[in-house]
Amino acid sequence: MRFTSLLILFFMVYMRVQAQQNSAQKTTLTLATLYGSNVSYYGQVTNEKLPYILANATIRFPIGFYLSAGSYKLLNYGPGLSETDIGGGFDYDFNDRFTTGVAYTRSFFPANSPLLQASNENNVNLSAGYTWNWLESSLSADYAFGEQEDVFLSLSHSKEIDIGYLFNEKNSLSLEPAIELSAGTRHFYTTYIIEKGKRDQAKGIIQKPNPPGNPNSSTTTTIASNNFDLLSYNFKLPLSFSRANYIAEISYQLSILGPKAEAELKRQQSLFGLAFYYQL
Repeated sequence: MRFTSLLILFFMVYMRVQAQQNSAQKTTLTLATLYGSNVSYYGQVTNEKLPYILANATIRFPIGFYLSAGSYKLLNYGPGLSETDIGGGFDYDFNDRFTTGVAYTRSFFPANSPLLQASNENNVNLSAGYTWNWLESSLSADYAFGEQEDVFLSLSHSKEIDIGYLFNEKNSLSLEPAIELSAGTRHFYTTYIIEKGKRDQAKGIIQKPNPPGNPNSSTTTTIASNNFDLLSYNFKLPLSFSRANYIAEISYQLSILGPKAEAELKRQQSLFGLAFYYQL
């Protein structure tokens, strides 16, 4: 009983502190637009270049819960939107250094989508981050499912560097170089190859038959996709300009695939992006 009473007292004090902290916060709405030179799925990029523009809105409540909705359009592939998504999540800060989060996203793709992730319409994400004295580390786990099922794990380290001010103290510049390792399964690739074959046939592209004695590509892909392998090494360098309620960003990412990458994916790819965020 003594332990139970202490536990209840601790819980009441904790909730009181949380209520005081939350009262000083407010609900925010963040609007974002972004241009990307190519679509990347855990650092993996197809041989077909797919530049895109993206729009997103996220509403975040003081308790840590948030809702989001967005869509993007491939600039060189078909009419209409190329993907639309809705989602929600919850972030919790244990202290100034350690944070965790859980999120779910549901995506909607048109038929014959050229995107690698088109067979994984659902995504559940668990994440944890820790801020060291000079470095920020994060670990993220994803369960993606739909027509296929895949598991991904990403580990990243980053460092925010304040460059200074532009014109006055209200305009700040910063760099946040980061390195990220992504690993996972590749069931999504099996569906991508099948759908790509259908698109090629519709365009009148004749695929070469497999050499005698070799297993067909679909069988090889299915076997390889069951393995949990290193997918990519990603090196990121975003430059941000912030003022009051908005941030403008230009970014560069170099992605190098793991040793067991599939044939239809680029071994090395440079990605460029422009982004603008506004918070209400």
